[in-house]
Amino acid sequence: MISRFVKMALQEDVGRGDLFCLTGKNKKITGKIICKDNGILAGVAYVKKLCKIEKLKCKFHKKDGDALLYGDTIVTIKSRSKKLLMCERTLLNLLQHASGIATNTNKYVKALKDKDIKLLDTRKTRPGLRVFEKYAVRCGGGHNHRMGLDDCLMLKDTHQETIENLKEFIDDIKKKLPYTTKIEVECSSVESAKKIMMHNIDIIMCDNMSIKEIKEVVAYKNEKAPHVLLEVSGNITDETIKTYTCSGVDAISSGGLIHQAVWLDYSMKIEQN
Repeated sequence: MISRFVKMALQEDVGRGDLFCLTGKNKKITGKIICKDNGILAGVAYVKKLCKIEKLKCKFHKKDGDALLYGDTIVTIKSRSKKLLMCERTLLNLLQHASGIATNTNKYVKALKDKDIKLLDTRKTRPGLRVFEKYAVRCGGGHNHRMGLDDCLMLKDTHQETIENLKEFIDDIKKKLPYTTKIEVECSSVESAKKIMMHNIDIIMCDNMSIKEIKEVVAYKNEKAPHVLLEVSGNITDETIKTYTCSGVDAISSGGLIHQAVWLDYSMKIEQN
């Protein structure tokens, strides 16, 4: 999957061929990608794969998840000039995009202050980039929620509007789902959370609830349904997440990990061999 993705990314940039390659010498050069920011590195796995495909000799000085400071050299690449310059922008794009997400995710992780709460991403990803962006979340210390509609059944408010009897629906679909598949139900009120918790489900999502409401759901869950996991979601930022750290929930999810991330600033410097 990584091979197909990086090939597609390079082909998108190269098109019918790099016009720079039409003339001039093809010298041996060394390229160094330098960090011009502070943050968390991600994208190494993808850059290594592209380098292998294009036969670029790369030596990474940092690994996915490492902290970066301004001026750090991330990777040294040796190649013929035309091949490296053709790949330059794709290499940088992969690292900058992934590192931006990892860095943003890490801000949330630090805000949790080592509480035993899982930080989750969402399906709010750019089309075609879900696996890549969720990989970047992991590099930043976060965890992935479901990858798609096929690995966990989540009944959001829009789904529930189409269901006449939720208990009957859950009982029926439980017979058809794979044994290991979880069922999660979104709840926007304490009353609905308490009621649905008594059904045969695995996870309750407390959507846009206040801290007071969440604590009430937690207390009820601990007494009546300790096996059910609780997730909090709804306008969670790296600032507001701090208020949920003592709520007693199992996980906090935020689409902002990905869609609010800003690319890190990297550049490539060239040296002739």
